Amino acid sequence: MKFFVDSADVAAISDLNALGMVDGVTTNPSLILKSGRDILEVTKEICAIVAGPVSAEVVALESAAMIAEGRRLAEIAPNIAVKLPLTWDGLKACKVLTGEGFTVNVTLCFSVNQAILAAKAGASFISPFVGRLDDINLDGMELISDIRTVYDNYDMKTQILAASIRSVNHVAEAARIGADVITAPPEVIRKLAEHPMTDRGLQQFLKDWEKTGQKIL
Repeated sequence: MKFFVDSADVAAISDLNALGMVDGVTTNPSLILKSGRDILEVTKEICAIVAGPVSAEVVALESAAMIAEGRRLAEIAPNIAVKLPLTWDGLKACKVLTGEGFTVNVTLCFSVNQAILAAKAGASFISPFVGRLDDINLDGMELISDIRTVYDNYDMKTQILAASIRSVNHVAEAARIGADVITAPPEVIRKLAEHPMTDRGLQQFLKDWEKTGQKIL
């Protein structure tokens, strides 16, 4: 499973990338706002750090304007994935931009039917929002599982990018189901290494080592 970082924080992305933990990056208008930087500038910087796809989202609502914005965003770097909303206009833009050879990430997916439409429109990635479904007492991971089943049934090539990942349990469950990609904030990815039994075991080892009176260096 690929790890994308859901962030526009260049320092956090660089730290994880140095460890080989970054296969791509996803951004959105909210993350750009949080970064406090110009979208073109910060996206270009991220694209220079990360070899994989970097999703940059359009803000237009009408297909012709989405296409124009998508083309402009794609000029930033060869590894840009144009991020489009899952609306009819977004699907129209997806069809055009994928036809022109651009990578497209269709976002804000909340149903299997939407995921089918995105795949038929040629989307490179579909982004179902797990956490936001959980917020309204629906099972976000059930959607990931259902999309996986349908895509496998019909050999649809669109990659499932599990988004709105809120916890380490979300990551493990997405991996178990067979999501192609997860995108998560840097803090969630870092927490994957944490376990209380690891901490407890390390403390015991250090106590025992101190009793030996030995040094390695």
